[in-house]
Amino acid sequence: MLTGKQLLLEELPFPREEIQMHHEHGYLLYRKGINRERLSCKRCGTTDPSWLAELPCARCGKIEFYCRKCLMMGRVSECTPLVSWVGPEPELNRIAKPLHWGGQLSAGQAAASHRVMEAVENSSELLVWAVAGAGKTEVLFAGIAQALSTGKRVCVATPRTDVVLELAPRFKKVFPDIKIAALYGGSEGRHEYAQLTIATTHQLLRFYRAFDVMIVDEVDAFPYSIDETLQYAVQQSRKLESSVIYLTATPKKQWQKECRLGKRNYVTIPARYHRHPLPLPEFVWSGNWEKHLGKGKLSTPIKKWVESRLSSGKQALIFAPKITAMDKILTILRQLHPLIESVHAEDPDRKEKVMKFRNKEIPILLTTTILERGVTIPNIEVAVIGAEDRIFTESALVQIAGRAGRSAEYPTGDVTFFHYGKTEAMLSARSQIVMMNKEGIKKGLIDV
Repeated sequence: MLTGKQLLLEELPFPREEIQMHHEHGYLLYRKGINRERLSCKRCGTTDPSWLAELPCARCGKIEFYCRKCLMMGRVSECTPLVSWVGPEPELNRIAKPLHWGGQLSAGQAAASHRVMEAVENSSELLVWAVAGAGKTEVLFAGIAQALSTGKRVCVATPRTDVVLELAPRFKKVFPDIKIAALYGGSEGRHEYAQLTIATTHQLLRFYRAFDVMIVDEVDAFPYSIDETLQYAVQQSRKLESSVIYLTATPKKQWQKECRLGKRNYVTIPARYHRHPLPLPEFVWSGNWEKHLGKGKLSTPIKKWVESRLSSGKQALIFAPKITAMDKILTILRQLHPLIESVHAEDPDRKEKVMKFRNKEIPILLTTTILERGVTIPNIEVAVIGAEDRIFTESALVQIAGRAGRSAEYPTGDVTFFHYGKTEAMLSARSQIVMMNKEGIKKGLIDV
């Protein structure tokens, strides 16, 4: 179904005669793909001239601009229209009680859930600033149920495919009577018309004024946090009157400032449901650890930390800034224990290794920032080697620290940042965790 989409002519799910019929009825809206006057792509919003190149067009015979930024979704050029549906919209089910969930919200979750429902009702904007492991997904249930029961279309967008794959079955379980579409690169059902859509932010480039409620999860995560195209896609896929709800454990500095000054509507969940404080990172100076690596050695504080975890049988996740450094560290650590493994984004065995780590078959797992979020292992301790590296932003370090102490059975866990000089990102990350713990105590959400 075309409702709420913006597609190229060749992507339309109708035969040519049907397209002509819809056109004659005035049901199709044609928009120029490229704006030549203010050089920009209307699908992805890019105005960067380096992405907008010229070529002779086979269709019109002219030299015209096309967009290279969103080329992977089909070529948009000056004579390529983006087609949207402006005809009658299909009727959506209005199920009075679409939510089937028997869980309990913590006090912090309940307060945030109420604010989400208000934002849905008032078509307003809200930032949910929730610590890692606070249970953000459950906070959305009541607001989504409210929207669905009144015939609204809802989208939950996230930068990463693996989060879509994790969220889709959870939502299908609690909203069993609602049609749900899960959209990511290579997924089927692109033309399905669903009342609840779970999608990567990249997939939103195909939508135009489609959703009454837009929820953006992990708004601080790469690539959404740095890609203005994806931020444009979120805004373009919302209806003119709609609500947008952002979820994050680590808002960018500008948003944090706006929250403090009262310029942004927000709610915090400063504590995890198990009522224990967030583990506070310890800073440990490890000298010139890279120089040691070059000689095939580990800095003494790092080596002692690893040996201590191995002797106590405590599983650990160790983050390294670069794959090259990680490979050298792995060679050294395997002399201490042969089952220690490493994982990174391009590793073909990534999923299997994480599963083995979950099953306690791997004592220590070395990783890049690929595992800074989205992985919950009940009883682990965490270390960062080279915490001074630029890759470890405030956001990344808060997320990494958030891997420890997530379960009620094991609510604590050491977090150690090994460094060769403290950075502003390290200090800001620790300050943010301290601030959340103080707020959690103040609001009576943490037991002291």
